[in-house]
This record gives sequence, structure tokens and C-alpha cells, in this order.
Amino acid sequence: MPESLANPLPPPTSHRHLEDSGSLTPDQAFDALYACCAPALVRQTYLLTGRRELAREAVEQAFQLAWQRWPEVARDRDPGGWVRAMAYECALSPWHRFRPRHRHPDPPPADPADRALRDALLALPPSYRRTLVLYDGVGLDLPETAAETEASTPAAAGRLSRAREAVAARVPELADPAALRRRLEQLAATERLAPAKATAVRACGERRNVFWTRSAIAFTCTIIGATTLTLRTAPTHYEPPVAPAQAVEGVPPPPAMGPLSREAQALRAKLRRAAARGPERLVPDTR
Repeated sequence: MPESLANPLPPPTSHRHLEDSGSLTPDQAFDALYACCAPALVRQTYLLTGRRELAREAVEQAFQLAWQRWPEVARDRDPGGWVRAMAYECALSPWHRFRPRHRHPDPPPADPADRALRDALLALPPSYRRTLVLYDGVGLDLPETAAETEASTPAAAGRLSRAREAVAARVPELADPAALRRRLEQLAATERLAPAKATAVRACGERRNVFWTRSAIAFTCTIIGATTLTLRTAPTHYEPPVAPAQAVEGVPPPPAMGPLSREAQALRAKLRRAAARGPERLVPDTR
């Protein structure tokens, strides 16, 4: 019998908080969650992406984020669902198309039936594919599927119906939902996708957390230094810019100095005599 795709943790309504009793250390609680969820979650993510390495990478990133936010995740009503949602977001990120190693799907399965199902899944839009995997693969009910895909219940039902129809159009023998569920489990079980060890995931998450913390500190110090330098070197008052020098054109050259003409001498003498009297220059002569 193929190994189930479903999350082996208890349902969210009966899930006990991982650290409420104090009997487990944070490391032990995280390792227990990882051991329960990671194997099935890698297989689910493979159905979403068709890429083995990308599936492992997305699950590891999700658990690294969970370890960085462990107090929040440990008190969550459904820690497994929290990690699953993060893994699906990482796996379906559109940025993977710019990475050469994840640009194309892995080689198809050897079994023609498995190959047909995988191609049918990858032909679906990401939102339809995620809804189909959550409902028929993981076994969530429709409201839970709608909540995890951030859609309304009618919208999730419509996506599920159209996804089933698209798969049935390419693989007619999977028109029955029960047969589709079995084939999804068989397709995932044929791939041996062993996740990394929990200790390695925790260590990588801690290193990444330290890296981002140091980067934030360095960025903050850079901003403070730049602000201090600006305050020290910035002018305290407005200084208008000095206009660049320009050649003045159209002004005639000054005439050469020489003896005054008789008319100019008479005018100079008149001006000198008038300047000695004074008032005549200010008060007009009304006579």
C-alpha cells in the first residue's frame, strides 16, 4: 500500500500545543513536529512542483521559518498546517522561474500512468493545483482548503471542480474522485523523497537568523553613519550659486582720450558754474 500523503498529526481541533505541558524542550518539540510532518509534506510539495529538489528546499525553508518563529508556531492551533502553508508558498513562488536549476521539471516517471498524471497536474494553474492537492491529497475539507488558499468556500469549490475536470480530460480513468485520490498517493509514494535531518534544518535556520540579524545591524549602522556625515558636512544656511562668467557683447569700445572740443569745453564750464549755485539744479526755473 502506498504511504499516505496526509499529515499524520491529529486534526487541528484536537491538536495539543507542542509546548503547553513543559515536558518537551523547544528542540524536542520541533524535532517531533518535523518527524511527523516533513516526509508527507515533501511528497505533497512534489505534486505541486514536479521538482524533487525544489520540494525538499521548500519544506526545509518552511521549517526554518517555523524554528525562527517557534514560540508563535508552538502555540498555534495547527502547527502542521502552518508549516504546510509556508512550504506551499515557497514551492509556488514565481521567482523560481529565474533559477536555472528549477526552471524545468525533473525527468518524468518511468510509469506512463504516473507520467500522465504528473503532466496533468503541472498543466493546472497553481491555485487549482494547490486546491486539488489539499482536498484530494491531504484530505482537508472544503472550508479548511478555502482558508489555506485564502479563498472563499464557493471559490475553492469551483477551483476543485475545474481542476478535476481538467485532470479527467487528460486522464479519463481518473474522473472518479476516489480513483484520483488513490493515484495521487501512488504517484507521491513512487518518489523516494527523504527530507533532511531536523538538526540540520534547525542549524541552518539559526545561521540564517544570525545572518539576517547581522545584516540588519550593519544596515542600521550604515544609515546612522551616513546621517551623521550629512549633518556634519551639510551647510547651515543658503548660499546662492555664483553665476559663471560670460563675455559681454555689443558694447562699443571706449573712445581714446584726447583734447576736448570747443563745444565740450563750453559745456563743462557751464556745468561747473551751475554746480556752485546748487538750488537751480534742484528747483526748476519757472520763469
